[in-house]
Amino acid sequence: MEIAGYLAALLIGISLGLIGGGGSILTIPVLVYLFHIQPSLATGYSLFIVGCSSLAGAYKNFRRGNIHFKAAFYFGISSIITVVLIRKFLLPIIPENLFRIEHFYVTKSLVTMLLFAIVMIIASLNMISKDSVVRDDPSDHTIHFRKALVRGVEVGLLTGLLGAGGGFIIIPVLIFSFHLSMKQAIGTSLLIISMNSLFGFAGDLFHQEFNWWLLAPLTMIAITGTFIGRKLGESVPGEKLKKGFGWFVLVMGIYIIIHELFLK
Repeated sequence: MEIAGYLAALLIGISLGLIGGGGSILTIPVLVYLFHIQPSLATGYSLFIVGCSSLAGAYKNFRRGNIHFKAAFYFGISSIITVVLIRKFLLPIIPENLFRIEHFYVTKSLVTMLLFAIVMIIASLNMISKDSVVRDDPSDHTIHFRKALVRGVEVGLLTGLLGAGGGFIIIPVLIFSFHLSMKQAIGTSLLIISMNSLFGFAGDLFHQEFNWWLLAPLTMIAITGTFIGRKLGESVPGEKLKKGFGWFVLVMGIYIIIHELFLK
């Protein structure tokens, strides 16, 4: 199972490097089902893996001039604050056993996985149904401050609670609301994801212990995947790969719901 987990870590990085998001929503299922880490702890592992691999991808895009720093800054203000507040103050006070329905216990771990499955299904439907609008030479790069703050809070909630990067939220906003080209949206998304994830992980270091012998190799494999994804993006139509990956994520999301509710 661990071999499958390491291969999945490579896929996570490839997705991040190729389409600027999507792969991070596989991290929690990989950690929980293949490495048997508790969901609440797995969110912290996910933040580090996603943060480091996204940062590597962002650096490659920075060298090619594909990062819009003003958009990243506006997103980052509210999203980073939201992530840190959730990881430091909210998650530690949520009890493991939330409530009981007759003989069925609703736990923190169960809610985490079900919410994650819902996020995966929403993300997959976005990847399957929405075509990316590429603007190689956009005429309007106006960044709407209030809209960026609101979207930043949404991404911060997702990252803080579930350890997901939120690229499937960030990229459409950057393209359709802020009129960035697809290449700039991918690079900027990776920078935003890395900032959110690493700040969130830094907060976890004060109250969580991590197995670095597991975390380090998974992170290095995911980083390698981002470079592979970046190279694939130069030769393979990203839109087709995005839709195929979307179908895979959809199946995984449905499997998680069935597994958590009926197979345990």
